[in-house]
Amino acid sequence: MGLTKSAIFTEEQNHLAQMAKVLAHPARVAILQHLIKVNQCICGDLVNEIGLAQATISQHLRELKSAGIIKGNIEGTSVCYCIDPEVWKDIQQLFDGFFNANPQCQSDDCC
Repeated sequence: MGLTKSAIFTEEQNHLAQMAKVLAHPARVAILQHLIKVNQCICGDLVNEIGLAQATISQHLRELKSAGIIKGNIEGTSVCYCIDPEVWKDIQQLFDGFFNANPQCQSDDCC
């Protein structure tokens, strides 16, 4: 079998790209912002808060959960979600490392 394109990149590069892809949808950003704002587990009020259909919200929650950014538990007939603080901290460090890298060319005549 041939080499996959992701195999030519480092684990960190692949992880950064994966997290960027998960965060690249405005609905997921809105969900995360709401979870941060309320600072507690959310059970079912995301449809009213975000304004999307339940099926759409569920799909975005699945993507966020699959990436490990959020975690959920079942309470009765509903599933409650919250941000996983350890994963959130790891993502912050990952992006900080990327955005805090200083480009070498800092003169006005570079490009």
